[in-house]
Amino acid sequence: MTEELADDGMDGRLKRLTDDDMDDAQRAMAERMVASKTGRIIGPMNAWLRSPPLAERAFALGDYARHGSSHEKRISELVIVMTARHWVAQLEWCVHKVEALKAGLDPAVVDAIEARTRPTFDRADEELVYDLFTELLDTKQVSDGVYDRAIEMYGEAKLVELIAIFGHYNHVAAVLNTFRVKVPSGWAEPLKD
Repeated sequence: MTEELADDGMDGRLKRLTDDDMDDAQRAMAERMVASKTGRIIGPMNAWLRSPPLAERAFALGDYARHGSSHEKRISELVIVMTARHWVAQLEWCVHKVEALKAGLDPAVVDAIEARTRPTFDRADEELVYDLFTELLDTKQVSDGVYDRAIEMYGEAKLVELIAIFGHYNHVAAVLNTFRVKVPSGWAEPLKD
C-alpha cells in the first residue's frame, strides 16, 4: 500500500516505511493518510508513523488546520508560509507557497515574506495576521494592541484557531528540519537560505 509511494526521494534521515516495516497500528494509520485529501504519505507523516498515537493526533490537527478551519484558505496559508519561512522549512515552503498563491494571496506578499521584508498589504486581515505572527515569532509575545485588533477582527474562537494553525505548522517545520525531509525535484523553488 505505501511501497508505491516510497520512491519519491524524500526519505531524509528516516527511511520511508514500507508495509513490511510497519506494525498493524502503523499500517492502519498509513492507510488513513493515503485515503485523506493529501492522498499520500508526505512531509512529516513518515516520521509521525513511528508513533501511531502521535500520528493520529498530529494528522487530525493538520487536516483541521489545512482543510477544516473557519478561516479563509488565504489566511491559513499566510500563517503557514510565514512559519515555513521563519524555520527555513524547505518542503513546507514549497508546498504552501503554491497553496498560498492558489488561495489568492498576493504574489508580492509571498515574495516579500520570502525576502524577509515587510509586505505591503491591500487587505487588513492579512496585515493583522502578519503583525500577529511576526510579533509572536520575534518577541515570543503578542502586544495588547495587536491582540485587541485580532480579537476585534476574529473573536476568540477564530483567534484560537489561528494560533492552532501556527502551532501545528511550527511542529511540522521542526519535524521536517530535524529529519531533513527533502523537496522532490520539480516542486516550487526552495528557499535560498
